[in-house]
Amino acid sequence: METSTNKTKHTFKRPFTFARNNVYRPLRQIQNMERNKNSSSQQATYFTLNAPPSLIPPKKYSDISGLPALYVDPHTKLRYANVEEYNSMQHMPSDIIMGYLAARGYTSAVG
Repeated sequence: METSTNKTKHTFKRPFTFARNNVYRPLRQIQNMERNKNSSSQQATYFTLNAPPSLIPPKKYSDISGLPALYVDPHTKLRYANVEEYNSMQHMPSDIIMGYLAARGYTSAVG
């Protein structure tokens, strides 16, 4: 029975290395290179790719606190997350309510 004296040592911890023909470039550098490049309009870049609309509904946040909002006040159309916010909304003047709605980008269909 022969024993091999040339045993290969297997290490599971390899240092992070790139292949010799690959050059590491951060995303910002790639974007700047593509922005500066005078390329034809048919060539795809990070800036020309269009994504389809998301199938996941957008998250809605409270206009008062910024927490995830589960409720909407039917009179003021403000979003709120809990009872304390709802109670504070009941005592707000209309100009502050309109300011919150304007900050969110809400436009009234009725006018």
